[in-house]
Amino acid sequence: MVQDVGQIIETLRAAGGDSTNVEVKSAEGGLPDSLAPTLSALANQPGGGTILLGLDERNDFRPVRLPDPQKLKQGLADKARTFTPPVRLTIDDAVSEGRTLVLARVHECDLSMKPCRVGGSGVAYIRAYDGDYALSQLEEQAFLAARQEPRFDRAPVQDATHDDLDPELVDGFLAEVRHRDPMGVGRFGDDDELLRRAGVTVDGGQPTVAGLLALGVHPQQWFPRYSIRAAADPLPSDPAGTRARSQASMSGAIPRMLDAALEWAGRTFDTTIVSLSDGTVHDRPVYPLIAFRELVANALVHRDLDHWSAGIAIEVRLRRDRLVVANPGGLYGITIDRLGRDYVTSARNARLVDICQYVRSPRTGARVIEALATGIPTITEALAAQGLPPAHYIDNGIRFTAVLHQSPTRPVLTHAEQRVLDAIHDGIETANDLAAELNVTAQYVRRILRALRDRGLVMQEGGRGRRTFYRPTDQ
Repeated sequence: MVQDVGQIIETLRAAGGDSTNVEVKSAEGGLPDSLAPTLSALANQPGGGTILLGLDERNDFRPVRLPDPQKLKQGLADKARTFTPPVRLTIDDAVSEGRTLVLARVHECDLSMKPCRVGGSGVAYIRAYDGDYALSQLEEQAFLAARQEPRFDRAPVQDATHDDLDPELVDGFLAEVRHRDPMGVGRFGDDDELLRRAGVTVDGGQPTVAGLLALGVHPQQWFPRYSIRAAADPLPSDPAGTRARSQASMSGAIPRMLDAALEWAGRTFDTTIVSLSDGTVHDRPVYPLIAFRELVANALVHRDLDHWSAGIAIEVRLRRDRLVVANPGGLYGITIDRLGRDYVTSARNARLVDICQYVRSPRTGARVIEALATGIPTITEALAAQGLPPAHYIDNGIRFTAVLHQSPTRPVLTHAEQRVLDAIHDGIETANDLAAELNVTAQYVRRILRALRDRGLVMQEGGRGRRTFYRPTDQ
């Protein structure tokens, strides 16, 4: 652990702030009270996290003098025992520039005991960017539901009948199963029996959740928010006050939503003109469409299907400098550090994955998924081939987010600075409104606004007795 501290500090300096799994405190005046939410949040986070005491974030993470490191370690250990369940810590000394630091590894709370709550108040927290936020009632339900194996995709859909399945998709599914698995489920000659054996329907022909989502005529009749909501940031040439462009809501069965998402990307992504080695000239989307397709397919197939997430759609947002795809439900059966490294096919919605591997796009004939754990490597290779940075994945246990970045064209921002800047681009103009939107204090927002203004990324209008507004400089 001690050997990693130099790399941790280097990463923090490059990012300009704390990260989703590292929290820094100077602790010059003793153990901060603000560590309680952080301990809860990191214990609830997949993989846990790290707390570093003895660094000054405001001074480029330079070490400070800790008056009594042993007392800080004992205080951390005592505080950890007050949580429900107790937070498990591994505490050690570290050294930076000749000064002693306290480095504490916060271990992830057992899934069967989540969420981890602060003693006394009973409040549980979750990590988001570089802040800790109290769980909403909906998020609490998500943690409680995650204590059991997910089987929601196998349940029959009340009031749905065989007529609610799309004949074109069903015919293609039956043909594909019989072609690719003739000795398994494809050996059943009767269509209704095959559909039942494959988990598309139950006895009597009633579709399951998985069957309806993969092959339904209009699954949103039962699951209104099992959809994709997409939007792009406005362009500098758009009228003042424009909050978004290319807004779209995509519905239908999974293969039809996937086709719609690719069509949206084709008309929304910026393109560049490139020359190939054979002398031909082509338009190339700023983000590889194959990488985008894999991200959306993963979100559709692996999103949470429990009741708590019924009101949450998959989100696609094209920002000026990055592309974000997010879905309810964290990773299942694998951790972020193993994504793309281990060929693990563990799935939150096992029945849905089994069905979708035999489903093809009605428009292109392409498979929806391969179910071979090749999606992440495909994304990595496509980004590298186009000279783009690797994808960034964030899993906070109840939400999974994938971010594709363009090559850096502006100063590197901390997560907090990026959140504030994004909110300003969305049309939120005052410090108080930004604080309310982001669930932080106005003082915190004003500090970030000063940093953004000093870096030329926002401009300030008003002030000195007048209402103060903030606007992005690239509009």
